[in-house]
Amino acid sequence: MEREYQPQIIEQEIQEYWESKKIFKTTEDHNKPKFYCLCMFPYPSGKLHMGHVRNYTIGDVISRFMTMKGYNVLQPMGWDAFGMPAENAAIKNQLPPATWTYDNISHMRRQLKRLGFGYDWDRELATCAPNYYRWEQWLFTRMIDKGLAYRKKARVNWDPVDRTVLANEQVVDGRGWRSGALVEKRNIDQWFIRITDYADELLDDLNSVDWPEQVKTMQKNWIGRSQGVEFSFERQGTQDRLEVYTTRPDTIMGITYVAVAAQHPIAMKAAETNPDIDAFIQDCAQMSVVEADLAQAPKKGMATGEYVIHPFTGEEIPIWIANFVLMD
Repeated sequence: MEREYQPQIIEQEIQEYWESKKIFKTTEDHNKPKFYCLCMFPYPSGKLHMGHVRNYTIGDVISRFMTMKGYNVLQPMGWDAFGMPAENAAIKNQLPPATWTYDNISHMRRQLKRLGFGYDWDRELATCAPNYYRWEQWLFTRMIDKGLAYRKKARVNWDPVDRTVLANEQVVDGRGWRSGALVEKRNIDQWFIRITDYADELLDDLNSVDWPEQVKTMQKNWIGRSQGVEFSFERQGTQDRLEVYTTRPDTIMGITYVAVAAQHPIAMKAAETNPDIDAFIQDCAQMSVVEADLAQAPKKGMATGEYVIHPFTGEEIPIWIANFVLMD
């Protein structure tokens, strides 16, 4: 017996045995309870880093534990390989996107196998493969047919280097999480899913899942159900009305101001003739719109110089632009 552990010899022999015997291949077995363990597929950037090792080690430990408990475990692996980052990297490296992507996948697959994770490699997929994304396209067109997907303009985080839209969570200190470029705010056409049609069902069903309370709270905040009343004010000196929303309609007699978002048409109109308002709107555009960040940010506002009329008293109520109000 060797006095020292030599992973380059021992582990390679064992891993070759696993692969030849397809130890981690999952087949149907109705006599065992099922367990599905899916970690987020990696983006094929070219090589693994310690974050990959940490994340996939946790998933592999859970899968092996459930296997030892008698479950029929499926732990697949694939590659999140679509989008502008792949195209931009290919341009930078002067390679066709497919060549760059599949070369990276081959290298990262070897790295994952060398780490000894128990994946069913027979089920490997890449999201850029036509035989995969054709089903995404099929599903999406069915959602359009059912009215569950729709398109409208929206203010988004735009990464000028990767030339793609970023989620709020992908913006770190005002910069793109991958490129490091200063993020711009742009109004462009976006596809949306009518998740709000299922808000009540999603919230109610959180009570039936065995998740940590912290995760349930995150989901509740993401769903964002708010119960209140929508009504409108007459705008002073115009025939227009301003639609507003409040969770406390019982306080209507105590109204002191009405707040609109920095991107509201009233705010944009006021900015045309007021440089201070224009600067305030630009400042608001750089703010995060993540709910947790908004809750912690200092509350700021500016008067537009316009008013609405109180529906009961006839009093003039000032319209303010506020950094804590969102357009959507």
